[in-house]
Amino acid sequence: MDYSDVLAAASRIDGLVLRTPVLEVSPGLFFKLELLQHSGSFKVRGAFNRMLSAGELPSSGVIAASGGNHGLAVAYAARVLGVRAEIFVPEVTSPVKVAGLEALGAHITQTGAIYSEAAEAAAKRAAESGALAVHAYDQAEVVAGQGTTGLEIVEQTGGVDTVVVAVGGGGFASGITLGTSAPTPSPSSDPTPTPSLSPTPGSVAAPGSVAAPGSVATRGSGPRIIAVEPERIPTLHEALRAGHPVPVEVGGVAADALGATKIGTIAFEILSSPRVESVLVTDEAIVEARRTLWARHRVAAEPAGATAYAALLAGAYTPAPGERVAVVLCGSNTDPSTLTP
Repeated sequence: MDYSDVLAAASRIDGLVLRTPVLEVSPGLFFKLELLQHSGSFKVRGAFNRMLSAGELPSSGVIAASGGNHGLAVAYAARVLGVRAEIFVPEVTSPVKVAGLEALGAHITQTGAIYSEAAEAAAKRAAESGALAVHAYDQAEVVAGQGTTGLEIVEQTGGVDTVVVAVGGGGFASGITLGTSAPTPSPSSDPTPTPSLSPTPGSVAAPGSVAAPGSVATRGSGPRIIAVEPERIPTLHEALRAGHPVPVEVGGVAADALGATKIGTIAFEILSSPRVESVLVTDEAIVEARRTLWARHRVAAEPAGATAYAALLAGAYTPAPGERVAVVLCGSNTDPSTLTP
């Protein structure tokens, strides 16, 4: 996969997804408000691209497994395209997301304790029904669709040094890595690129440590990507340590949206780039970031949607003076009553 796949996806889904706004909340700090997207998250981009790339959809429709947001996106896209959607979700899925699926007319099966168990059930059902499977993160069309967010970030900000994004299965972060990969001049005033402090692919910051400020790798290939995960679901972090995707335990406040047990194969290949650095944040930092987004900016984010911002607030990533940073706020499917203590 490469940048051209994302450009093709952008053309394919044009008019079906929102060009979500970017806000400069302080000098050089931008929020990409992907939580205002149809269905409440970026996921609809990949869902539409996968479905439209398939040609004529089967009479049995489409099927997906999801912690919630992907299911909502597939259900939304299926309704727009006039096909049946069958969605498998685990028991950990929030009531808000289940209610959203019902409102969209999806046929829902809630099974398994975590996403991977729901995914197994969905795969079995797809083989029986012949429905088109729309994977939450490990399909090329899905990754390319998510990457259209990256195209918009570059266009709307005029270019940034760093993009901070949450990681679950890795489809969104890998798509954004591709979507921001067109060669562009540095937006910073210093014409000399800052060398990467990590010569090995896929830099990993140890838990409790912080990413080095201002070290932008492979400038000609796009901005640095700070891939943020909860400490309790470190799929990319552990994969980079091991040199290949490995299963991890799933838990914590963002498990319903970031609860993949293993990083996707496509995502691991893309996120092993020297442009990418993996950092971890605590559940407490995610909760605080969510509350701060509401108190300071009146942005209502779910825990996964606030995870990228948590990296800045908690100091897991500290931008250098003058560094231009885009933080992607990726999901809003939450109960508003939980936004304050």
